[in-house]
Amino acid sequence: MRNEATFQQKTLFLHFYFLKPFLTQKKGKNMIVTILGSGTSQGVPVIGCTCPVCRSKDPRDKRLRTSILIQTDEVTVAVDAGPDFRQQMLRENVTKLDAVLISHEHKDHIGGLDDLRPYIFMQQKPMTLYVADTALPEIKREYSYAFEANPYPGAPTFDIRRLDETPFDLGDLHIIPIKLKHFTLTCYAFRIGNFAYVTDLSEISDEAIEKLQGVEYLIVEALQKKKHYSHLTLDEAIEISRRVGAKKTWFTHCSHSMGLAAEVNRELPEGMMLAYDGLKIEINNGL
Repeated sequence: MRNEATFQQKTLFLHFYFLKPFLTQKKGKNMIVTILGSGTSQGVPVIGCTCPVCRSKDPRDKRLRTSILIQTDEVTVAVDAGPDFRQQMLRENVTKLDAVLISHEHKDHIGGLDDLRPYIFMQQKPMTLYVADTALPEIKREYSYAFEANPYPGAPTFDIRRLDETPFDLGDLHIIPIKLKHFTLTCYAFRIGNFAYVTDLSEISDEAIEKLQGVEYLIVEALQKKKHYSHLTLDEAIEISRRVGAKKTWFTHCSHSMGLAAEVNRELPEGMMLAYDGLKIEINNGL
């Protein structure tokens, strides 16, 4: 079923759909998810490219590297910190950060870890990083100066917590990591109540789909329409949303090859749309 609603109509519906229950629920049960970046590793526009997407004036076609911010009454958590992290934090005026969840070790997801220093200095404690054993060696290589026995003054300091498929609590968040396959790498999705963030995967197992059952609000990657060796296509992402049974789905980690946001959104099934930088999703799920 093609969705003929305009972007403005979708946006008004989303704001009404989420804001109404948000205003009537008890304090402490709400979560705001902000799309810090919705683009692939090169970002959009791509340097030197003159395609219609890269020349678009539509702000939805301007995509920084993929990341999200999760905020509740108790905690503020980022998922990944790529090369655009500093710009994203300044844009969203984030003055407090409790932890960063690292999905995997690719540069577009860890390239901004040094920019955690202002939070480390302001909060006067190391920044908590949840990192899988598969990703930690690359972080230690990339930021070796932060892990020396006698680090240079001003270097970032990290409190490393091991990330695997074991659920854990972070403030008022109960987080369920879900292992994914990203070509030859291990990547992690994160489920929090009826929300899940799923990015950087080439395929998904039946076990992962089972762990996502009951998710109503889903952010999942969709690189482009053509088949790719390490990322989902738009059709593959749509199929995952349907298998999960999500009520609302936003597609992220999009390349310029995806096409213009305005055109792609008109083609998507009801309840699905491309994510865009700065989008805020207000969710009540009891956490």
